Amino acid sequence: MSLSNADKCEKGVHAKARTEQFSKLFCELEHCREDEQIQKIKEMNGLIDEMNGKEFESIFTKDLYNKIQQMIEEKTLSWRNATLLLKHVGYCKELKHISFYSFNYSSLSERMRGMIIDENEKKKEKKMKIALKKDETEEAQKEVEMALLALSNIGNWEIEQELYLNEITEIIRYHQEHHNLTRLAYQSAWQFLFYRLIRDKSLEEVIVNELHFGREAARELEDLSKSVDWKRKEERRKETKVKEVSVIKRWLDVIDNYFSSCELWNKELAGLIGSIVQVFLASRDNYKEILNGCFNTLRYAADNRNVKIDAFVKEGIIVLFSEEMNQSTLDDENMLNCLYFFLNISERLKEKKDEETDETKRKELKKKIFEKMEEEGLEDIIASLYGFISFVNKNGYRDISKNTSDYFVND
Repeated sequence: MSLSNADKCEKGVHAKARTEQFSKLFCELEHCREDEQIQKIKEMNGLIDEMNGKEFESIFTKDLYNKIQQMIEEKTLSWRNATLLLKHVGYCKELKHISFYSFNYSSLSERMRGMIIDENEKKKEKKMKIALKKDETEEAQKEVEMALLALSNIGNWEIEQELYLNEITEIIRYHQEHHNLTRLAYQSAWQFLFYRLIRDKSLEEVIVNELHFGREAARELEDLSKSVDWKRKEERRKETKVKEVSVIKRWLDVIDNYFSSCELWNKELAGLIGSIVQVFLASRDNYKEILNGCFNTLRYAADNRNVKIDAFVKEGIIVLFSEEMNQSTLDDENMLNCLYFFLNISERLKEKKDEETDETKRKELKKKIFEKMEEEGLEDIIASLYGFISFVNKNGYRDISKNTSDYFVND
């Protein structure tokens, strides 16, 4: 047996041991006193910390959630103890980017939705109070982190501005001054606000010019990057994801939302482009998930006609993507991102009605980019991509032209 197969076998043994131990502890819950339940749930939460996606799916089934609901009904498990377990499940599920939906179809989900609706009607004035706590003890920070993470997963449900805007802006501003939140909590506050933006475009001004999204996202990416061991090979990492890496991925998701839907632009956002490039460079060898996120984000930035083309030139993205297209290891999705990036830049520089309204500046940019593309051999690369076009068409990207001249920035 090779070393890699031995490692897989060992991981499988550990996973089985975790799931079996979790199931044993869960079965024992309804026969314990409340204080004993708390101890067992703490042990269960420790096992959850070590689980991967497959283990999650095998344990947290619709039947398990229905059983928790039954135990609550029969008063063999208190709401307090059930919440101690469920909060940790939700927290780890989001932190590890695990997607499964068994809870949504359970009787426990129906009960909790009813409770939330009733509570909202009674206590609208108390929205988000837990997230406004300014106690900086580790326990309080974790409670706030969980509250904001839960809020960030509400999605784009319609919520009246008066129920959240003052509180969420206070949370963000207070952190900007006092740094009282964890990195995950701070990112979650922004994610909640961006979900509201989908329905309420008036938030753009608040996000960009009042709360300084570009500056804050850039700073967070830079600080998080310093905390990651980018040189560690993937096979040497723990099975569970590094928290900082997870938060970087979540920031990239929010930045994607910005470039996909926002029309405002300022110098802080130009700085954000540079921070994304730094994460790209750091992650390109060993963190494929983050690298893919950077590819997507920079492609979305090129799609947004309010993003200044000059920012891409200054931050070296033209050369960077040219280098990537020269790599035989570049996968199809990221090759497509590169292709779209250059296609969008090319089309924008051909249009006289782009945001680059100064004709002299537009021509200078065209010349500068063309020289970079020529210097890197990009024209030859694109001309050799006829085979790739068939992949593009099979995957539904039929709006990409088969005429390679469309990818150039000639007059």
